[in-house]
Amino acid sequence: MKKNIAIVMGGYSSEVNISLQSGAVVYKHLNKEKYNTYKVHILSNKWVVVDADETEYPIDKNDFSFTKNTTKITFDCVFNAIHGNPGENGSLLAYFDLIKMKHTSAPFYQMALTFNKRDSLSVVKHYDIPTAKSVYINQGDTFSTDDIIQKVGLPCFVKPNNAGSSFGISKVHSIEKLIPAIEKAYKEDSEILIESFLDGTEVSVGVIQYKGETTVLPITEIVSENDFFDYEAKYLGKSKEITPARLTEQQEAKVREIAKKVYEILNMSGFSRSEYILVNDEPHFLEMNTVPGLTEASILPQQANQAGISLSELFENAIEMAIK
Repeated sequence: MKKNIAIVMGGYSSEVNISLQSGAVVYKHLNKEKYNTYKVHILSNKWVVVDADETEYPIDKNDFSFTKNTTKITFDCVFNAIHGNPGENGSLLAYFDLIKMKHTSAPFYQMALTFNKRDSLSVVKHYDIPTAKSVYINQGDTFSTDDIIQKVGLPCFVKPNNAGSSFGISKVHSIEKLIPAIEKAYKEDSEILIESFLDGTEVSVGVIQYKGETTVLPITEIVSENDFFDYEAKYLGKSKEITPARLTEQQEAKVREIAKKVYEILNMSGFSRSEYILVNDEPHFLEMNTVPGLTEASILPQQANQAGISLSELFENAIEMAIK
């Protein structure tokens, strides 16, 4: 008997449209002979199942079911394709845990921890994982721009603490630009992370649970045409994503070792894609994405393809791991 799979997409953040694209790709590639697949739009004003003819059926939040032609349909598993709030920050996963709904992501606490850049950096630093120098400020805090620059130097990065897809991020080259960058970041989040610039090779590493094993996928080197790997570089073709990365055997081994260690330190499961910068051959951890882009052109699917894993296999594995 075919299992009913809800593919949740959308969300409440600036990443809503990117998530809808990822969800559509998952829907396209999941085996329809094995699963009954449903697009579920989780939006700030509605939770609905969207049929092939764009007919919408409201989700019953009591048990995450819906009714079509008087027939109540429940789900065996949820495939989480929501970038940002509420799918990547743990909120939706906590709800699924409460109603005992199986899903493809890590438990809600791990999702919340990794979405919070400040908190996840604090954990990995405890295990001596190299990171950039950083300063944290909350909206309303008093601070000295001189003190910040003295600690992190110039150039530096100003980031929203809880956001993705490079929304709200600025690379600051002069102290005069720091306040405007902070104000830009506050439009995305009330918590700000300011980090030192790391001059080195940037790589992105997918680590997943595949057939019951923690698997490090082939590494991708990021070469941005812009000043850094910003929204344009990620989504509008302003970068080169080279898989496998142009690393020495020693560099590759070190990155793979650190990436797997970080995945395990953070008690992760399911999908992850983490960013590192190699400085003097030492990988420095930047952040982890637990609902990475899942379109055909996205980095993690590129890495899976390099490893001989098709999108259908990648997505089906996530569902089967969740169900088991």
